[in-house]
Amino acid sequence: MPSPPNPRGRGGRSGPTDGEPERAGPDAPTLIEHPEPDPHWSTNLSVIVAARIAMSAGRALAGVVVPIYLAERGFSAVALAAYVLAVALVSAVLSTAIGTTADAVGRRIFLVVLPLITAAAAVVFAVARNPAALVVAGALGSFGRGSGAGAGAIGPYQPAESAYVTDEVPPAARNRAFGRLASASSLGATVGSLLALSAPRHAHGAALADFRVAFVLIAAASAIAGLLALWLEEAPRPLDGNRSRVRPHWPVRSRWLLYRLWVTNTLNGAAVGMFGPFLTYWLYRRYDVGPATVGVLYAVINVATIASSLSAAGLAKRWGLVRTVTVVRMAQAVLLVPMVLAPTFLWAGAVYLVRMVVQRIGMPLRQSYGLALADPSERASVAALSNLPSQVTMAVSPLLTGYLFDEVSLSLPFEIAAGLQLANASSFWFLFRHHPPAEERDDVIEPPPAPVEDP
Repeated sequence: MPSPPNPRGRGGRSGPTDGEPERAGPDAPTLIEHPEPDPHWSTNLSVIVAARIAMSAGRALAGVVVPIYLAERGFSAVALAAYVLAVALVSAVLSTAIGTTADAVGRRIFLVVLPLITAAAAVVFAVARNPAALVVAGALGSFGRGSGAGAGAIGPYQPAESAYVTDEVPPAARNRAFGRLASASSLGATVGSLLALSAPRHAHGAALADFRVAFVLIAAASAIAGLLALWLEEAPRPLDGNRSRVRPHWPVRSRWLLYRLWVTNTLNGAAVGMFGPFLTYWLYRRYDVGPATVGVLYAVINVATIASSLSAAGLAKRWGLVRTVTVVRMAQAVLLVPMVLAPTFLWAGAVYLVRMVVQRIGMPLRQSYGLALADPSERASVAALSNLPSQVTMAVSPLLTGYLFDEVSLSLPFEIAAGLQLANASSFWFLFRHHPPAEERDDVIEPPPAPVEDP
């Protein structure tokens, strides 16, 4: 007698018929729950995150060793300020050129080439003794723009990277994507800060050879970031009949946004320029610590801040993006004062840790917000041009810091910076409180539902 047909189809295992509930038993299959993949995450974004980890590692290591190395080579605070000026001006030119051309030629080429240039600059630092060569290499490699614990800055190609990420995700996932990117920076900076243990523990009297391994590691990390970007995929940029493919252009549809960002970023650039490039140098002079000790501090801070970057999207959803950025920027400003007045290295490091936890909440949100409001065809241009006044003030204000360090006080520049950041937070709230991003607006037009056919 032939066997009845198997209601399960192929596979030889019988089961309930239609409408009959599944019966549990010892022979019932075990269902394994698999987490659903993030529908907004792509292979391209994974490559961007991996490259950001590598680049942040190199940047963090440079932030630890370069200021102390230059001080050991005889740079005074004023000379170091002049070096920072050169680095900031060249970075501003590169960032503006990249941002205004990336909208036309694409973003990928800059994510490949700029890290490789940084790697070459690190090699020059490893072998050169001429101060002029160090200044040129530092300017092209953007060494000296920030501290090792400030892992957000990856160099002049950041406008292209930010625009690439914004193009990859929908508005609802944008804050989360930038939060993940900031956490990747923290992870990379943790690695880079620990690599500072390869530098001299006591910097005084250290020779060039004592720093050489650290500079080779910076070169390797930067080269890895550039090579990883070769795996990125990017659709050809559409041609615009009003401009050529390669000519930089001024954002027209986003002018209103650009002018507002100029106000807030100018104040922030002046504040960051007063203390950001000098934080390692300040710790070195104030508490007489070497690069290995500073590197351990930065590593602890970067580990502690990984989670705060991931929490940024949730806080923005609860409080609103503009309100969240305003509050955390005010907290950053206030915390500068007790940090600089701390009597010991450990106390200063503890306050700085709290400040960086707060800072990592606002950083991805500010990047996400500016690009969210920009016209999609002008995102890289807005990202670059909005930071131009910030880069100019960030280049000039270190000259005042260098003079104050040498002639007046090691704490006064930080106190001035705190006042400037309070002004920045106030202006950001005043200018943008009525301009929420698309995901927070009630007037966003949803697409109509698809028509349902009658059965």
